[in-house]
Amino acid sequence: MMRRRDLFTLLGGAAAAWPLAARAQQAAVPVIGYLGSPFPDDEYVTVPFLQGLKETGYVEGQNVAVEYRWAENQYDRLPALAADLVRRRVAVLVAAGTPAALAAKPATPTIPIVFSAGGDPVALGLVASLNRPGANVTGIANLGAELTPKQLQLLHELLPNAAVFGVLTDPGFPGIQSNIADLQAAARTLGLQLIAVYARTDSDLEPAFTIFSQQRVGAVLFGPSNFYTRHTEQLAALAAGHALPAIYQFREFALAGGLMSYGTSLGYAYRQVGIYSGRILKGEKPADLPVQQVTKIELVINLKTAKALGLKVSQDMLSIADEVIE
Repeated sequence: MMRRRDLFTLLGGAAAAWPLAARAQQAAVPVIGYLGSPFPDDEYVTVPFLQGLKETGYVEGQNVAVEYRWAENQYDRLPALAADLVRRRVAVLVAAGTPAALAAKPATPTIPIVFSAGGDPVALGLVASLNRPGANVTGIANLGAELTPKQLQLLHELLPNAAVFGVLTDPGFPGIQSNIADLQAAARTLGLQLIAVYARTDSDLEPAFTIFSQQRVGAVLFGPSNFYTRHTEQLAALAAGHALPAIYQFREFALAGGLMSYGTSLGYAYRQVGIYSGRILKGEKPADLPVQQVTKIELVINLKTAKALGLKVSQDMLSIADEVIE
């Protein structure tokens, strides 16, 4: 028969064990390291990323934690930030954007890495192949710089009498010189002149658009840059303020008042990053998850902006648009 003192001892021991069990359960919550090139308020990508995680059963603050590191568009900070997350032994390392992906891969040969990057991940050296990534890296590949020649063609169709076009470029973005060379070649094929202006900080933007106005460019394109993606609304406002038609890769630009966007869905890409991260947390290996290529391309036209600029958008162009904002 159990004595009262033994019973109290047993209950007391159990009560003391409960906080320990709770702490052990809390310590078991997996941690995802999130390495981003832009600034902490980059909701264009974090919101769909967390939605993708949720679809696999992981909710930030409940059964998964996320440690964010932001380079604030200073790409040279990315290697140190990646190393910091590796030292913290995160369960998955998410690399948001091409610069972050290129910094994350050499930081660890073991921690699973899920990237979202523009361009060809094989050519960038991120994976061995798309179907069989190998090692500890997989992710989502967006069409980015490859689309700028088509963007130039769309602007040329809208403004057939314009002979000079401008492109805003981020000089620190990987592969930007090759991108500009391809775009220059496309411009020559169309018999056009292209003026490239560099900008990678807030203070660069207004002077860049002033140069475009002084050079009397017919319209403006934007090279790939996490910095530009974060400044979508400001870029749209600057284009409107200088009465310049402009086209950008992501739909958010047209929604913010830009004339047109032509490219892949940013939200879709980062939702898939979240889904892949959740699948890895559940036990799947990056080497077994093929790199997904986002191939659906959307053309969005803002007719309100076109009218404000005094532009007539042809019925042919409107007919191929995926979305028209009126």
